[in-house]
Amino acid sequence: MAAFGTAATFWSLSASAQGQQSPSASTAIPSTAGSTLPVVTVREEPEVANGPVQGYVARRSATGTKTDTPLIETPQSISVIGREELDARGAQNIMEAVRYTPGVTAGNWGYDARGIDWLLLRGFDATNAMYRDGLSLPAGMLTEPYGVERVEVLRGPASVAFGQSDAGGIVNRVSKMPSSTAVREVEVQLGSFGRKQLGVDLGGAISDTLTYRLVGVAHDSDTQEIYPNGEAVKVKRDYLAPSLRWQPSAATSFTLLAEFLQSKAGDDTGYVVGPKGVPTWVKEGEPRYSWIEQKQNAIGYMFEHHFNDNWTVRQNVRFNDFDTDKHHMRTALQADGRTLSRTARFDPERVHQLTADTNVQGRVRTGIVEHTLLFGVDWTRNNYSVRTLTGPAPKIDLLLPVYGLPFAEPTRLTQNNSQTTEQLGVYLQNQIKIADRWVVTLSGRQDHVKTDAFDRLAGKATSQSDDKFSGRAGLTYLFPNGWAPYVSYGESFLPTSGVDANSQPLRPSRGKQWEAGVKFQPEGSRSLFTAAVFDLRKSNVVTTDQQTFESRQIGRIRSRGIELEGKSEIARNLNLTASYTWLDMKVIQSLDTTELGNTPIQVPKQTASLWLDYTMANGWGVGGGLRYIGRRYNNVANTDAEGGVTLLDATVHYRQGPWRFSVTASNLANRKYTASRAFGGYYPGNDRAVVASAKYQF
Repeated sequence: MAAFGTAATFWSLSASAQGQQSPSASTAIPSTAGSTLPVVTVREEPEVANGPVQGYVARRSATGTKTDTPLIETPQSISVIGREELDARGAQNIMEAVRYTPGVTAGNWGYDARGIDWLLLRGFDATNAMYRDGLSLPAGMLTEPYGVERVEVLRGPASVAFGQSDAGGIVNRVSKMPSSTAVREVEVQLGSFGRKQLGVDLGGAISDTLTYRLVGVAHDSDTQEIYPNGEAVKVKRDYLAPSLRWQPSAATSFTLLAEFLQSKAGDDTGYVVGPKGVPTWVKEGEPRYSWIEQKQNAIGYMFEHHFNDNWTVRQNVRFNDFDTDKHHMRTALQADGRTLSRTARFDPERVHQLTADTNVQGRVRTGIVEHTLLFGVDWTRNNYSVRTLTGPAPKIDLLLPVYGLPFAEPTRLTQNNSQTTEQLGVYLQNQIKIADRWVVTLSGRQDHVKTDAFDRLAGKATSQSDDKFSGRAGLTYLFPNGWAPYVSYGESFLPTSGVDANSQPLRPSRGKQWEAGVKFQPEGSRSLFTAAVFDLRKSNVVTTDQQTFESRQIGRIRSRGIELEGKSEIARNLNLTASYTWLDMKVIQSLDTTELGNTPIQVPKQTASLWLDYTMANGWGVGGGLRYIGRRYNNVANTDAEGGVTLLDATVHYRQGPWRFSVTASNLANRKYTASRAFGGYYPGNDRAVVASAKYQF
């Protein structure tokens, strides 16, 4: 994506002899005069929406509007976590990347070795809210964090820009991109639970028109999850992401991106709950059987052409393909309270997704009014198939568990389904800037979604079509001193498959939100402070009568809250990240009377975080952070809850020449806590994890 309205910043220091012409700001010209000091020039490269963040504080993003827009002019809550912050905190996955962000509950299902991003945004599930470079990702597709340049969280309805998504918002990963700036980096990591990782990041110019980037990771480790016989749940992952950019002129660029990932991880998450809801340290599966293997391939391109200074066309295309072979167990506790009966399952899943987004952006100025226009069409086709094979497995005695007994691979076919979903969206947007003070954002989008499903065992085919319009309107005022109050309204929709009790197709769920806030970014500083209040309502939620088991689409959930965030370089080499969230989420309409007026499971009323990192002149640095996760309920009746917990993170780092050494610790005090006991399960939070890293840049 192109950068608009941003210029490089130059600072020069000089003392000129009388009558001597001063050099230009962009050129350092030493003088032969004895009384003249050489010019010292410090240049800060302009930030672009899909490029590196200078320090901790981003200024621009395309996630909110699909145009390269200053964050302070986006009338919606958005947070950006750049590469420097990710490295400083030692983020090992996307959940760790965003857990210092307001409005986000990360790891609501506890520790998960598989790499799945369990997130709640403003209390709503974010499974259908994952994006890469502005294009949707299939649910369950893994992300290697070393391969991203920045992670962006847009909170609140986002369908006007991205189509089908849940009410809470989206998470967009921005890939590391080719650049003419040379990148040569090798990183070795060793850490807790036998962690071993090698990372390589190489890039630069091949010729005047070609640049490249190659990112690779090899990872192997045990995990904090251990079977009673002492065997650990393991993870092995290999990742390779080559990319190539061809730029024949300043007006045209074509970037080809590919990604290959193979992952094999233990599929036993959580622990068995015994009689009277008492958790055990017994795992329901088998160390040599309960594995999930995933192979991902992705290839796509980003094309951009500037017709002139005002008009640009872009097209982004991506094909995602991944196969998952999942071996796991289904269990039931027998009446004696100690015998766990088990059924072995094998679930092979296949996903093929093709998605494309084409838009034209134009700038038109009439007097004191400037319009940034966007016209676009995006299209996604997703093919999903799953089979389930089951078979008997040996029972487990909770008091004396024995693993490793032989059993046959499952052969009984109990499910054989396929589903094709096709979405076509047309969107328009106008960002109107009046006298460089008022910013009016108006967006509209029409989507058509068609889903065809086929149950091969029953020989039954179903088809469902939905057409929905989504809109957004926002108003921002830019004060000269850096303050920017705003107000906005936005909508979302998410298709729902299936039929109700009257055999009528289920309608898409809808999200509608009012948000008001203020952003403050002092001129010339590396700081951004934001505050927002919102009222978000989701309707057409499927609910079930607990007596008749009749399903009707009358459910409504309300989410209200306050979010505060601050990011600042408060002194030279002293960086701050802070956030606070107060969330009031309630079920306001449902057929299930036990959940009426209550808070949905796993949603904390309050969360807060604080991170400080300081680097001294001698290369040494220290950092630390606190994360607070508030009380959250385990059941819809709100009769059982997990208490709030405060966790401590820390880092020590040292830079000398091309070397950077660091030791990061997550949950430094090794606070034992339970993330959730939802649906009668037991899901512990993350134990202490320490990672030592040595990075060499050459």
